[in-house]
Amino acid sequence: MVPQKQSYPSREQAETLAIGALTYLASEPEALARFLSLAGIGPAGLRGAAAEPGFLAGLLDYFLANETLLVDYAEEAGIAPEEIARARAQLDT
Repeated sequence: MVPQKQSYPSREQAETLAIGALTYLASEPEALARFLSLAGIGPAGLRGAAAEPGFLAGLLDYFLANETLLVDYAEEAGIAPEEIARARAQLDT
């Protein structure tokens, strides 16, 4: 099944996709540990960090830099991997 193309015209939709990515990441302990290490935060600080400006953009950058993680999440979410890049770009606006 080919995922339907969606667009993320609003920041809110991009943030929703990024929160979905965070939820997915939480189900992947090794990938989550690596992300936390690279971000310089501990598991206890994740909730607070998620509210910080730039966190969701950085999270999507992490997915975009890891093709396996990117493709796996996109498949689970039923979207094309390119949609994650579009959402990331929207977070810069």
